[in-house]
Amino acid sequence: MKALDTFDWIAISLYFLVLAGIVVWVIRKKQSNTEDYFLAGRNVGWFVVGASIFASNIGSEHVVGLAGAGAGDKLPMLIYEIQAWVVLILGWVFLPFYARSGVFTMPEFLEKRFDARSRWVLSVFSIIAYVLTKISVTIYAGGIVVSALLGINFWTGALSTVILTGIYTVLGGMRAVVYTETLQAIILVLGAAALTFIGLDEVGGWVSMKETVTPEYLNMWRSASDPDFPWPSLLITSTIVGIWYWCTDQYIVQRALTAKNIKEGRRGTIFGALLKLLPVFLFLIPGIIALTLKMRGELHWDSPDEAFPVLMSNLLPSGLRGLVAAGLLAALMSSLASVFNSCSTLFTVDIYKKLRPNTPEKKLVRTGQIATVVIVIIGIAWIPIMANISGVLYEYLQKVQSYIAPPITAVFLLGIFYKRINAHGAFITLVVGFIVGALRIVLELFKDSLDPDGFLFLVGDINFLTFAAWFFLFCVVLITVVSFLTSIPSKIKTDNLTFQTISEEEKRNNKNSYNWVDIVVSILVVVLVIGVMIFFNGR
Repeated sequence: MKALDTFDWIAISLYFLVLAGIVVWVIRKKQSNTEDYFLAGRNVGWFVVGASIFASNIGSEHVVGLAGAGAGDKLPMLIYEIQAWVVLILGWVFLPFYARSGVFTMPEFLEKRFDARSRWVLSVFSIIAYVLTKISVTIYAGGIVVSALLGINFWTGALSTVILTGIYTVLGGMRAVVYTETLQAIILVLGAAALTFIGLDEVGGWVSMKETVTPEYLNMWRSASDPDFPWPSLLITSTIVGIWYWCTDQYIVQRALTAKNIKEGRRGTIFGALLKLLPVFLFLIPGIIALTLKMRGELHWDSPDEAFPVLMSNLLPSGLRGLVAAGLLAALMSSLASVFNSCSTLFTVDIYKKLRPNTPEKKLVRTGQIATVVIVIIGIAWIPIMANISGVLYEYLQKVQSYIAPPITAVFLLGIFYKRINAHGAFITLVVGFIVGALRIVLELFKDSLDPDGFLFLVGDINFLTFAAWFFLFCVVLITVVSFLTSIPSKIKTDNLTFQTISEEEKRNNKNSYNWVDIVVSILVVVLVIGVMIFFNGR
């Protein structure tokens, strides 16, 4: 790793000055009620919505982990990064239902469609899951990035970034998050794009790189019998996880709910889908470039997760290296800010307000700020635990998400597509699903002490992608059977909340919220996704 020089530090300092300016501007605007604080007054345009969705998704765990997947023979993980078509599903399928219902959170939507039990289960589970996955993984990856880039101690880098991000999230709320994320998305794209182009030039172009790593290395489609990434299970599970993450997770959907109206929200998701195609070129390919240079003896790193920072510090010129460093810091801060704000929203709206419904708006905002501070402290407490994670970080994240996603995806999908699904089916599926997911994690950790011929060993040992695919089918059957064995849901729980019960007026409103440009760009995104899938075929 080369140390940053004066020009690099100037670039980083300029980034933080602009960031501070945005935060001060936001703080001076009113934050008098929950709609202002948690949803930026529902007054955000499509460009900011799309940039915020992209920046929320691309955190330091992507920068570190996706490049690590490219450098560590984990190319099939690429499928999680070409799910731009699933982002389109958020805008075209789910968002109109969320917007019509006027909800702040996804658990709140479940209460409107089903009952309070499902809201409670999803609220509590989401907060726990955020702390155990998003917050902890982001802080750990961020610590690696910051300490490697700035040449400082891991703890110093992690703590300072968490505290700084926590301060502007607490003071500025959602408006501070979405506007700083727009700046961060621009810096990240420019910096990583420069690294990709310079890196490809360094290795002699794509063809030369392909010859070094061999064409087979660039195949994201392994055989159905592959022990790690069987392609049918990979395709099914990545879609299940994608729908959960992009269409039902508070972390992402909250960005679309900040839009002025459905039209701006949908265009924001279409723009976000276009941006979602960039990580393949911005992070995965630099990982392959780093591997190529290592195989040629021109670069050295010990773990695949170090590939991106090492490549950046060795290839980029002075000043530009600082810009990319700022971009990496931006990625870390945008992800942390997003999850801090989402946790705060879930706690305040779904738990505190539910327990104390008559609380004044100003006190709710203050409660949200206190909740953010507590979550920041919990995140810091998790740093030593996350420091013990081994292996490729990105794969770890996808594994955990594969156990979380199936029950939530089943409940939301069937909830809006089939009016016969009722509250009992949703509640039982969520509870049983979370128990099964937790059981799988425990069995996977302790499978070596189990009987190799027993059922429990089979559950703990089966490929995580295959397990998630069967787990989703189980959840679909469970919610359907329980719903049919119990009462039909009342009209108030289905009107305008399922495809079969949308009124003619709402159909007209929805039709007026898009035009031919939205359709054409959406089709273009799908064509580009198919193109990337075909391109990485190992030939």
